[in-house]
Amino acid sequence: MNDNPNVSSRPDRKVIERNRRTQMKALYSELYSLLPRHSSRESKSLPDQLHEAASYIKKLQINLERMKEKKDSLMSVERLRNTRSRMTGKVPKSPQIQIHEMGSSLVIGLTTESNSPFLFTQTIRVLQEEGAEIVNAGFSVVDDTVFHIINLTVAIIGHESAPDYGGGRRISERLNKFLNDADA
Repeated sequence: MNDNPNVSSRPDRKVIERNRRTQMKALYSELYSLLPRHSSRESKSLPDQLHEAASYIKKLQINLERMKEKKDSLMSVERLRNTRSRMTGKVPKSPQIQIHEMGSSLVIGLTTESNSPFLFTQTIRVLQEEGAEIVNAGFSVVDDTVFHIINLTVAIIGHESAPDYGGGRRISERLNKFLNDADA
């Protein structure tokens, strides 16, 4: 038997080093597998894999910083809007609707905030579902308020093509319900 401590520990060092390298190779492979698939997947050397991973992480950091700046910018605009609202005493307005019926014609006035663009679109959808024929529509913007005017015609009761409702009454009910739901 060899009592020399260097001889018996040498295989242990080799095994330990081999295990360390195997573990590191597995970790490098795992890191490389986390990169997006858009890059080519042919065999790359370990330094190339690490370079690609480092470049990707730097790109993510830059995107994160850009997004933080955008968020801060949007938050400052929102804070400014809230401050302006408090200073002027203006509070966010609920959408308002006025409907004027003149025979088979309706004139609808819809007042919304400029940050509510879908209310107009949804109003048009409701009108079309009710079978109204939109003659024209227009809008004006004053500060943060948008004024929409919609001129339309509806079928008159008693007419053969008329639906089973009284002129603009059903349209008025649906639009008021829609706007109340949107405001809630």
